[in-house]
Amino acid sequence: MKLNEIQDLIKFVSKSGVSEVELETKEIKIVIKTPKAAGQQVMMQSGPVMMAQPTAQMQPAVASAPAPADVKATPPANGIDESKLITIKSPMIGTFYRSAGPDKPSFVNIGDEIAPGNPVCIIEAMKLFNEIESDIKGKIVKVLVQDATPVEYDQPLFLVDPS
Repeated sequence: MKLNEIQDLIKFVSKSGVSEVELETKEIKIVIKTPKAAGQQVMMQSGPVMMAQPTAQMQPAVASAPAPADVKATPPANGIDESKLITIKSPMIGTFYRSAGPDKPSFVNIGDEIAPGNPVCIIEAMKLFNEIESDIKGKIVKVLVQDATPVEYDQPLFLVDPS
């Protein structure tokens, strides 16, 4: 089974809502389990057991949605109505980086204006560095993840004020 076929299978399973899929051929055994948490684990067995995660080709664009309903509707002390903020979420599992390298400046900081297509961070998945681009226009209000920390699929990364 080729890597792109495995990736397609992972995509299909993640979209279908199935909690577990097992596929076995002569060469390989694949077990895909999607726990109730946001992460995905894929177990590939062909002799020794290896853990794999979905790669960058799965979803290069940033998914964004309105802030969760549990955010307070009253304006906080800084004068921003959090109910109108948009969340930029991680499109994949990996390691979150705010800049292209240790000696490079951050892609975005609090207060920066962003537009669709602007890079906001990098997520490393399986030794691939995936530049994550904004698909919304607005101002960065809060960075929700620390640099060089693991992130899950659909985990909030940034809060953006679209006004």
